[in-house]
Amino acid sequence: MTDAAEHFDVLIVGAGLSGIGAGYHLQEKCPGKSYVILEGRDCIGGTWDLFRYPGIRSDSDMYTLGYSFRPWTEPKAIADGPRILNYVRQTAADNGIDKHVRFHHRVKRAAWSSPDSRWTVEAERNAGEGAAETVRFTCNFLFMCSGYYKYDEGYTPDFSGTADFAGQIVHPQKWPDDLDYAGKRVVVIGSGATAVTLVPEMAKTAAHVTMLQRSPTYVVARPAEDALANKLRQKLSAKLAYHLIRWRNVLFGMYFFQLCRRKPERAKQLILGGVKMALGPEYDVAMHFTPRYNPWEQRLCLVPDGDLFKSIRDKRASVVTNEIDTFTRSGIKLKDGSELEADIIVTATGLVLQVLGGLEVSVDSRTVDFARTLNYKGMMYSDIPNLAAAFGYTNASWTLKCDLTCEYVCRLINYMDRNGYKQCMPHNVDPSVAEMPSLDFSSGYVQRSIAKLPKQGSKRPWRLYQNYALDIVTLRYGKVDDGVMQYS
Repeated sequence: MTDAAEHFDVLIVGAGLSGIGAGYHLQEKCPGKSYVILEGRDCIGGTWDLFRYPGIRSDSDMYTLGYSFRPWTEPKAIADGPRILNYVRQTAADNGIDKHVRFHHRVKRAAWSSPDSRWTVEAERNAGEGAAETVRFTCNFLFMCSGYYKYDEGYTPDFSGTADFAGQIVHPQKWPDDLDYAGKRVVVIGSGATAVTLVPEMAKTAAHVTMLQRSPTYVVARPAEDALANKLRQKLSAKLAYHLIRWRNVLFGMYFFQLCRRKPERAKQLILGGVKMALGPEYDVAMHFTPRYNPWEQRLCLVPDGDLFKSIRDKRASVVTNEIDTFTRSGIKLKDGSELEADIIVTATGLVLQVLGGLEVSVDSRTVDFARTLNYKGMMYSDIPNLAAAFGYTNASWTLKCDLTCEYVCRLINYMDRNGYKQCMPHNVDPSVAEMPSLDFSSGYVQRSIAKLPKQGSKRPWRLYQNYALDIVTLRYGKVDDGVMQYS
């Protein structure tokens, strides 16, 4: 272990979309503060660099996934991974944020000391030739921007017979650079955002691609380019056009989410009507595209320009709704006895969620169990001082909430400076606040991890409303000293 700990006012963990945004907000709103960004991997980009599978793209439009301070100016609103990665890296380079990033620093532990009012953070650093050394940092405020899932491994169910399969089995999170699927028979297991992205892209050159799902997901087609946005940009400044379209998309997203919650049958009709139009009257939409749950009880899947439907119409791809019995030498045997032949099987079966990138946290030598904490304003945790985490919306774009979180953290730091405080900590003194699960989602990846996640409370400021307009009012303009946040 290296001896002397370097000190920073703010330590940010993660150099992805959220971490670079955090760096920008700190520079703008807390210009006197020193900060460092510790990144476990060797480059900027997070999710957008990690995932390398064919067709990787966002399922949020870039007018809301983009930063509030940097207009998205490309013609495609539903952008591919490399373009988003370029946008994040360009933002870091143009604002000098990249100079604050330390690569190959995998943050493992953080310990808070109340007498010193500071965090001691331990990271494993690559020391060459496969060796790692532990380095220490201290900071006044710890800002976690490490995403919500494990980077090292995706989720794969325990399928029987995988050792018998003669072909290749690939998880999208660990996509091999040299995978050649041209002219091959491919089965993609899954029906979420990754599966609906992979299928049409692989279908361009594969012999045939089958999307094998246990149960369907709601799938919505949208144009990849936003015609109005592209028109507005010719007439208005890039910034004004960006913000107009951003607000239009935010408001439409909020309206549609409320419609799904309040009139689920109407929303269902609208979504399934679109699928029927895309696939024609002969296609069994009830079997393959009608979920057992209501819209927005899980995330909707977005397909730009209806590319998934087009590959099904062109007979390059197909959907099979059935359960897996076992893998065989030549493919997958299903519960109904039929068999799907495959040369390559892709397990697009989801993510493994984890809190704060798996960080071990202690406060005054007491180990923190995050499952026993309450989430404050969607960013801090009860009885944990000077720590915030960027966590996006589940029903809208990730960055909308992260931008507001960054602004709030800066307000908090400035408020503490003005009043000479060293410590801020949310603490619940209201016995009528009931604990609730933090995510109201029936998706498998959420249900598998919900017991380990922090809870939300039954009322403000412990309640997560997943509502951008409401969060603007409370986070941008609400009181920082709200009686729940304790300063010392």
